[in-house]
Order: sequence, then structure tokens, then C-alpha cells
Amino acid sequence: MPFEVKLPDIGEGVAEGEIVRWMVEAGDAVKEHQPLVEVMTDKASVEIPAPRTGTIATIHVEAGEIVPVGTVIVSIDVEGETAAVSASAAASPASPSLSAGRAAGAAPARGPRVQATPAVRQLAQQLGVTLEGIVGSGPGGAVNAEDVKRAAKAKATAEPKAEASKAEASKAEASNTTRIPLRGLRRKIAEHMRHSLDTAAAFTFVAECDMTAVVEHREWLLPRARQAGVSLTYLAYVVKALIEPLRQYPLLNASLDDATSEIVLKRDIHVGVATATDEGLTVPVIHDADRRTLLEVAVEINRLARAAREGKLERRELQDGTITLTSTGAHGGLLATPILHHPQVAILGVHEVKKRPAVVEGQIVARDMTNLSLTLDHRVVDGAVGADFLYAVIARLQHPEAWLNPEAIG
Repeated sequence: MPFEVKLPDIGEGVAEGEIVRWMVEAGDAVKEHQPLVEVMTDKASVEIPAPRTGTIATIHVEAGEIVPVGTVIVSIDVEGETAAVSASAAASPASPSLSAGRAAGAAPARGPRVQATPAVRQLAQQLGVTLEGIVGSGPGGAVNAEDVKRAAKAKATAEPKAEASKAEASKAEASNTTRIPLRGLRRKIAEHMRHSLDTAAAFTFVAECDMTAVVEHREWLLPRARQAGVSLTYLAYVVKALIEPLRQYPLLNASLDDATSEIVLKRDIHVGVATATDEGLTVPVIHDADRRTLLEVAVEINRLARAAREGKLERRELQDGTITLTSTGAHGGLLATPILHHPQVAILGVHEVKKRPAVVEGQIVARDMTNLSLTLDHRVVDGAVGADFLYAVIARLQHPEAWLNPEAIG
């Protein structure tokens, strides 16, 4: 009997996972530790390796499905084994490759399925054919593409003319539209954002910030940073500017436990930095930001962003964030209303720094200005507290010389 590979218990309360994509098909020869499938959990995306060397017998779960831990997802024919075997891929010594993301939902465990490759299943779905009703003509009774096409033709012949007209209309619509499955990280983002909006009482407070002193400090520090191989951005300054205000206003470095109706104040300061990737927005975390120098924060921002875009983030690098920063970049407009990274109660949006007219000592002068958008969960943080916090951050950014001593720079 084939060796059954189950969705492993990845730990930390993960109960189910979404099959993002298969890297093998039925009939493929695989070696032990070879990646079989990418699975998205509510913590991260994981590549599940083959626990045995053999041949893929049956793929039981299609891409896009969400199944509980312990579900048999694929069977492998292993030479020399005659008894049925069940295994958890989590026991494999190969280390899974992790990337950003989030998952939710549930589905019952799947039973034995018709033998067919993912491509044949996709064709059957496109043609509206149920595989369970087809007698396969392939090896071992597997359903192939020709079987699906014959079944589709027979179905079309038997359907009433009204149904045929409806099918033609659907084909005409399909020729003018493209449908992209909402899967993987993109689906997790959608679920997480919807949950955040449904749960938190979010409001956004926006204020101007004169970044002229930061711009001058960065220009002074750039030669040293470049010599050390560090890409120094304004975001690193904002991270460091948050530290003392978070200690002064601890409600912003907190979360709300809805199950117990308790506000959870965090002693650690772990700053999440929203990062755009090809698959969507993910939020790697700068742990212990308060213990890092300015240049160390800059190094960590660059490292995490690179790992996120390459899909190489480790699970711990996505966990335990206490507050989040998001940068709108050069095309962010005047302001934005960031969505809270639930269960956090605060997220700060940083806009483009550019020359704008400002009044300084009664004179209109050109200054390096930006807007800061602070979104808060009003269930935890009152507007006055949020405003005081943001103005404390602005004060530090407008006078970095007061706190950026040589030891703080690094």
C-alpha cells in the first residue's frame, strides 16, 4: 500500500492549512526531503518535503483547498513496502522553507479520490465535468484529459438547449474576462484585513511633520552608513523615534484580548514593518527595536525586506509584533488610513518626505515635510492619547539631535 503523507502539525496552535501549490504530479519520481507542496498556515507558508523516496501515487487535495492537520494530502509508492503506512511530514529532518503570510478557515478531512493529475482536474473544472462519474482509461484507472473531454461532450449532448445557451453565454463572458483565484498570501491578507475591520473600532489621526533635521542628519550619516554597507532610510529614524513615546503611552504598545476582554500591555517593543512583495503585503518584525542602534535598525529593515521578497522569512520573524509601521513611498499622496494589524491597536503610516512651504518664525520657507497617519483601535486608545503620542513622535523627529547621540547611532 502507498505511504500516506499527512498535513503535519506545524505547531503553535495551527489547526489547518491551505494547499497553495503542488510541486509534483501523480507518477513523478521523488526523493526523500524533496519539496512536495507549499502549504499556507495562519503563521507562514511552508514547503512540505517528501518523507520517503518513491513515486507519487495519488494527490488527494487540490490547490486552493483548506484542510485540517492530519489530513492525508498525498500518497507515495515506496519500493519494498507492502503494508499501509501513515506518516506526518513534520517528522522529516528537512527544515521547511518559510515565507510571509496568514491563513484561516476549516474544511472536513477528504477521503480517497479519483486518480487524476492537477492539470486534468483543472480541465474537468473548466469543462464542468465531475471526475467521480468518469471511468478512467489511464494507467491504474487514472482519468486522463481525453476521458474528461469525452465526458464533457456527452454532457453537452444530453443537456437541454436552455442549458447549452447558458453555457455559450458563460463562454462568451469568459472570453472577455480573466478570473484569478484568491489563494495563498493574497487570501490571507483579505481575511486578515476583513477581520481587522470587523473587529476593531478604527480611527485615523493625521499630522504634519517637519523632517528637515532628519534629512540633514541622514545626509551627514550617509557616508558612514555606505562605508558599512548599510542602506539608511527615513523609516529607520521613525522606528527609533517611536521608542520613548511608546514607553510614555503604553496603551499604543498593546493588544486587546477579545476572548477575555483584557487589554494586554507589552513590555517588549517589537516593531512590524509592512513590506510589499510580489505575492502581497507582509509584516516582518524588528524584535527589540528599543535595544538596537539607528544603524542596527536600518540593517534589520533591509534584511527583513529582502527576506520577505525572496520568500525566505522564518516564522519567528513574522511573530510578536507590538506596533506596525507602513510606508506609502513616493506615490502615497497626501494621506492614507492604514488598516490595523490585528490584534495590535496602533499602526503608523509614513508618507513621502518632500519639499513643501512651511511657516518658520513667521517666514514662509521650503522645508522637508511629511504627513504621518496614525490609525488606532478606539476601544483601547482615546483620540487625545493618540494625538499626544503622535505629537511626541513628531517632536523627536523634528529634533533628532536631542536623542541621537553617538551611542544611539551605532
